[in-house]
Amino acid sequence: MSSPTWRSDVAPDVFRPGLLGWILAALRGAVLGALVFGCFGILMLVRLVERPLFGSRRPWTPHIVVFVCRNAFRILGIRLEVNGAPVNRPGVIVSNHSSWLDIFTLNAAGPLYFVAKAEVASWPGIGWLARGTGSVFVQRERREAGNQKTTFEERLAAGHRILFFPEGTSSDGRRVLPFKSTLFAALFSNRLPELWVQPVTVVYHAPEGADPRYYGWWGDMDFGPHVVKTLGTRRQGKVEVTWHEPLLVTEFAGRKALAAEAEARVRSAHPLGSAEDADETG
Repeated sequence: MSSPTWRSDVAPDVFRPGLLGWILAALRGAVLGALVFGCFGILMLVRLVERPLFGSRRPWTPHIVVFVCRNAFRILGIRLEVNGAPVNRPGVIVSNHSSWLDIFTLNAAGPLYFVAKAEVASWPGIGWLARGTGSVFVQRERREAGNQKTTFEERLAAGHRILFFPEGTSSDGRRVLPFKSTLFAALFSNRLPELWVQPVTVVYHAPEGADPRYYGWWGDMDFGPHVVKTLGTRRQGKVEVTWHEPLLVTEFAGRKALAAEAEARVRSAHPLGSAEDADETG
């Protein structure tokens, strides 16, 4: 069953950028766009050489993505604070999900490949970037478990570190939603006997005096206005990333136990880790 969109009873604040905000958004947007699409063009050229030499392995191009994401925060003016680091072990990374900014936040730590729902591949612009950077596209239904397992096995065997969001949807950043165990089932594979799951917690801190949900992107919020708000904010906040110790898959009885422990690790570093603890009014 596909994941429903998370919604809040309290609407987000309306952002009115003003003249300075629009100018700042335009300037930052132009620089960020040049960085993203310019480096994407370079990535595609490098891939023309990388593919025939290494096939599905990508020893070079993921580092271009890391470069883009680290510099994106310099352009946006958002501080990036990292605790711990991703480990170099075969397996996957799982994280809570608050915003489209998560793509930049998590890619900034090192090479990885996002798991995205299949329809993202057809989205204008975003789908093009996702396909080019090697995203893994899956159908998030239980009946697709066999295909998911095969896809994961192929990508992990190629040395890829893949990342998915077990919540299945994004929230306002003030909570960690319950983890769904469906994708964890693909990790119990006889072909890949030693796999690890590394949980990571992402916490966004709003600009001083702003709604604590400032960077969250959820419900029916439009992508364009949220991007303009982020680009047009004069004094930004920060994002804090905590990488936890990895979990060995074979030490768990099944997908539900593994998902529960990964969720507990993610919650442990989140100041408001559950819907019950989070204040809807901010």
